[in-house]
Amino acid sequence: MVAMLLGGTLAAGLARANGFALDDAQWRQKLSPEAYRVLRQAGTERPFTSPLLKEHRRGRFACAGCDLPLFASETKYDSGTGWPSFWQPLPHAVATHTDYELGLPRTEVHCLRCRGHLGHVFDDGPPPTGKRYCMNGVALAFHPGTTA
Repeated sequence: MVAMLLGGTLAAGLARANGFALDDAQWRQKLSPEAYRVLRQAGTERPFTSPLLKEHRRGRFACAGCDLPLFASETKYDSGTGWPSFWQPLPHAVATHTDYELGLPRTEVHCLRCRGHLGHVFDDGPPPTGKRYCMNGVALAFHPGTTA
């Protein structure tokens, strides 16, 4: 049900309120099938499949849906989980809500602008925040050498 809400009218209404709105056909045209499944239907990519796991250059990670800067490369670390992980998002970049899709509560992370599903945040990350923003690589775009 959460995936339907995020992929349907609730997400569209929230995205319009944040100044970014595409209809379903436009999202399907813009994104690869896998990026659409993750960003618009709250899917999860297979672990250890994202090329961004090995991305260590200076730059920023942005939303693959709307290009909003989300994470600075300085906050990326190897969590060993198989997904790109960060200890802190950029200010005014992400929003969260509780997801019960697996039966247990998890904190879902989505793009503040287009409401695309990015991944989840957990309380087992490194200092200074203790957070692990575990993101789907297909939901991100890397821009080398740029700053937020």
